Amino acid sequence: MLDIKFVRENPEIVKQNIRNKFQDQKLPLVDEVISLDSRIRELKNKGGELRAERNSVSTSIGQMMREKKIEEANKAKQRVVEINTQLESIEKEEEQLNEELTKRMLIIPNIIDKSVPIGKDDSENVEIQRFGEPKLKDFEIPYHLDILEALDGIDLDSARKVAGNGFYYLTGDIARLHSAVLTYARDFMINKGFTYVIPPFMIRSNVVTGVMSFAEMDQMMYKIEGEDLYLIGTSEHSMIGRFIDTINDKNKLPYTLTSYSPCFRKEKGAHGIEERGIYRIHQFEKQEMIVICEPEESMKWFDKLWSYTVELFRSMDIPVRTLECCSGDLADLKVKSLDVEAWSPRQQKYFEVGSCSNLGDAQARRLKIRIKGEKGNYFAHTLNNTVVAPPRMLIALLENHLNADGSVTIPEVLRPYMGGEEKILVKNKK
Repeated sequence: MLDIKFVRENPEIVKQNIRNKFQDQKLPLVDEVISLDSRIRELKNKGGELRAERNSVSTSIGQMMREKKIEEANKAKQRVVEINTQLESIEKEEEQLNEELTKRMLIIPNIIDKSVPIGKDDSENVEIQRFGEPKLKDFEIPYHLDILEALDGIDLDSARKVAGNGFYYLTGDIARLHSAVLTYARDFMINKGFTYVIPPFMIRSNVVTGVMSFAEMDQMMYKIEGEDLYLIGTSEHSMIGRFIDTINDKNKLPYTLTSYSPCFRKEKGAHGIEERGIYRIHQFEKQEMIVICEPEESMKWFDKLWSYTVELFRSMDIPVRTLECCSGDLADLKVKSLDVEAWSPRQQKYFEVGSCSNLGDAQARRLKIRIKGEKGNYFAHTLNNTVVAPPRMLIALLENHLNADGSVTIPEVLRPYMGGEEKILVKNKK
């Protein structure tokens, strides 16, 4: 959410930012916000004048009574009653207008960074850099579900009976590999100086609206029936929510945190074959990194965060690339975002395995996450980034480390978490 003062003083900048995000339908909101703000300030001024008058009249009543000016005192008392009635009406209108103002301010997108490329959607994201040499296999690579089934690592049929489409059972060595990836990612981030946290997996509605836009909320979140609780779509939600309505000592910043959680997502819409299986699902697990920092340090941390994801994947010998997200692909709260994509030898292209985002003070402003400095309190900046999110990451690992005989070589960094095993062998030969 933007600062109302900024909108008031820079309406054309706000409008151009909306145009840059190809959300022209939101343009009228700017003028509506300015009009509402103007009326609210008029009411505040009028209220201030009336309170000053009331104080003055109330003070004079005592003097009138002492001087036996009963008629004048009664008129003054009546004026106080009139003022109180006016103030009640003003306060009621002000409350209603503030609600309308907030409703619109929550929809107006955050100002994107000047470095963000202008584009309509993810098809116009810009490749930044590649890390590692993409390799092609000299044998045909099966679809990832076929690989998993050959390794006796998945049971989709039972999951459909138990929970429906979009769920799975991971079994045996694959389940162990899944846990190994998460544990390695946890230790990787701890070694980077991050504090490990396991957060609540449900959050209240005020936290939901504090960390994401209404559009994202509708597309992602599962609501717990009969309760003011939502299942988290990523641990970022509850991790940022942890600091709601806090004033933080600047000398203790930055907060660098890494969190584990299951994630629950609606994942609306139909998708192609490559996005079926375990690519796009309703439940998965993820290791996340969160930073809360001084405003002037957020871009520095942004570059650090995505580089950690690249380093993690390269430590498992998986080629990756980074993509700068264009304006139209940015969620409304984001200032800047970068995707990390892993190489798929099967598809002979890259696919998304993580996303790094700088949200500026948008979440902090909504949740009142402030910093106490020498010159007073101000809003922090928040950032989040995926460390690793199996099972997508598993797809990249399986494809890149698949052998001609169907076995999968376990990356060296994961072997301590796999009991020293070097390979996962085929169990179900067709």
